[in-house]
Amino acid sequence: MTQSRFKDHLGRPIVAVTGMGVITSLGQGLEDNWAKLTGGISGIHAITRFPTDGLNTRISGTVDFIEVPANNAVERSYAMARETTIEALAQAGLNGDFAGPLFLAAPPVEPEWEDRFRLAERVGDGDYEHAYKRLLASVRGKADPVFNEAVQFGSISERLADRFGTRGLPVTLSTACASGATAIQLGVEAIRQGRTDRALTVATDGSVGAEALIRFALLSALSTQNDPPEKASKPFSKDRDGFVIAEGAATLVLESLESAIARGARVLGIMKGCGEKADHFHRTRSSPDGGPAIATIRAALEDAGLSEQEIGYINAHGTSTPENDKMEYGAMLSVFGERLKDQIPVSSNKSMIGHTLTAAGAVEAVFSIQTMLTGTLPPTINYTNPDPLIVLDVVPNVKREAQVSAVLSSSFGFGGQNASLVMTLA
Repeated sequence: MTQSRFKDHLGRPIVAVTGMGVITSLGQGLEDNWAKLTGGISGIHAITRFPTDGLNTRISGTVDFIEVPANNAVERSYAMARETTIEALAQAGLNGDFAGPLFLAAPPVEPEWEDRFRLAERVGDGDYEHAYKRLLASVRGKADPVFNEAVQFGSISERLADRFGTRGLPVTLSTACASGATAIQLGVEAIRQGRTDRALTVATDGSVGAEALIRFALLSALSTQNDPPEKASKPFSKDRDGFVIAEGAATLVLESLESAIARGARVLGIMKGCGEKADHFHRTRSSPDGGPAIATIRAALEDAGLSEQEIGYINAHGTSTPENDKMEYGAMLSVFGERLKDQIPVSSNKSMIGHTLTAAGAVEAVFSIQTMLTGTLPPTINYTNPDPLIVLDVVPNVKREAQVSAVLSSSFGFGGQNASLVMTLA
């Protein structure tokens, strides 16, 4: 292989994926997840973590099979990130200190009400000002180390950095539903700019709790079709009514292709292009005309040096909300035109795993690469009542065997955060 083979169309180092790990409500590990995902099995279930009496939404894709020392978002998110990173590093064949930067997508952190009430009880009675000062003293003095850990946004990345020996200050980011893709983009850019030969990109979200459920419900964003739970998420269907909130994590080991080949690593796929654009239309809603989403997809294609004709499969954001699915369809139609009807198959993993929020972009990147490696397109389950206004080649209900060599995976998040990834086989 000549030196030029290690560079892309813009003369930048080609970025390879050499390790992947994933956890969703379907299970732990890539093998288990992939078998269930391609088998059309749903991980959505009734919530048992907290009472849901009186709530309109009582279902989720929580990850309840991993033990955590404290039942809070930080501990759940860290535990999942730790396990997916162990899996990804093992697949990459890397031992000892990672010796590269860490880019982590993590959910916004704040103490849950149960923790606040418990701490307030310990602080004791008194006027608000004195109670608040004692509360701050307790936290800053680490009188309650569990509470202190649970309210620090950077605590997950710091623990991962210590555990796996990453280099430099770990970066923690939160760009809503685009976070996982954004973390990958930061890793790609670090390698392209020659700052490192490898990067650890992790996305995790264990933030499902009563508060999160209520907040999204107040936005009318969640499905209320609780019975049966596995039928609630139905992207691109006429009777879709909202997304199903879920948890999960994914880790991808990124390396320059030259570095990966030099150490004899197996190259799983190539991170070919990344695109991102902001949407200033509304704090939570996307622009109805899909303009920023269209620009994001086109930016990813341009960055990859590929034309629209070269994309063989789309891993859609596909949240199952009435407005987002409509907007995403319009964006895809603007970019890919009539090919969407019968030449570019589309799937939404969220029909089975729900919306893993901060982790979604990375989880779906793992599944996108696995799609190319196996020649199997995961289905979009619950697709029995297609929206007549959304004319797509949705892979309906049952997996499809097809060889594809270039995949687009997009994430369109609350707050106007949009990111798209283009991945290819080596």
